[in-house]
Amino acid sequence: MAGKNTVFQQKSTLNVRAKLLDLSKPKIMGVLNLTPDSFYDGGRNNNIHDALQKTEQLLSEGAELIDIGAYSSRPGAEHISEKTESDRLIPVLQALVKEFPDAILSIDTFRSGIARIAVNEGAGIINDISAGSMDPEMFQTIATLGVPYIMMHMKGTPQTMASQNIYKDITTEVLQYFTSRIQKLKNMGLNDLIIDPGFGFAKNLEQNYELLANLEYLKSVGHPILVGLSRKSMIYKLLDTDAEHALNGTTSANTIALIKGAKILRVHDVKAAIEAVKIVNQMNSLRY
Repeated sequence: MAGKNTVFQQKSTLNVRAKLLDLSKPKIMGVLNLTPDSFYDGGRNNNIHDALQKTEQLLSEGAELIDIGAYSSRPGAEHISEKTESDRLIPVLQALVKEFPDAILSIDTFRSGIARIAVNEGAGIINDISAGSMDPEMFQTIATLGVPYIMMHMKGTPQTMASQNIYKDITTEVLQYFTSRIQKLKNMGLNDLIIDPGFGFAKNLEQNYELLANLEYLKSVGHPILVGLSRKSMIYKLLDTDAEHALNGTTSANTIALIKGAKILRVHDVKAAIEAVKIVNQMNSLRY
């Protein structure tokens, strides 16, 4: 990748259920896992009461989006049926929509059927780890629903991705991956798109950091960048610790991502991420 001074113009607003979400300043997406086996907080929010309490905490700390996942995508996670995913997700989603009617709720799913039901129940964004590759109906479903779509880079599936981390030039390949998918979606009339480079998904430690170092190049696709670095193994393995003790490393990595152009941080720890955004915003306001 050559040339460090190119200026890229990113789309700065998203239309979420007829309301504009302004991304001219970075936003925080709080993670709400409904799975029993997620790598950090699996099993902590598996009933409606706990999920409501966790969501209230995330929103009170400053999260402007809540990402709800009922399918564990950690490396080697068990593949579950669509019914199991739906049974975990929909009752909690219904309760959240009732309790927090103004909250922007994102659904972390690769299944078009789940996406359709969730949007009909009040979700505003679909977050797809497979960018349409695990369900051929997803793109058309999103086009029909007309909701913002987060597409992540991944090779293989959560069950096979650990063996798929073969690249000649990871930054170029990730960029090409998004460019082709964005063109398909734009041809279907979709413009509210967000890209996620997929840290930890079919990437080893060195590849993750190479992609982080080159993150600004992904701005060339013209759509906001979301990063999910929170407490991942690329952080805690480098620091010789574990996910429970990876908050400081997460904040450091998130700060780098913000400086390089990330517009949404997907995090477990909202307060720390808000502070990182404030510091980077202050620096940027005095840069010119």
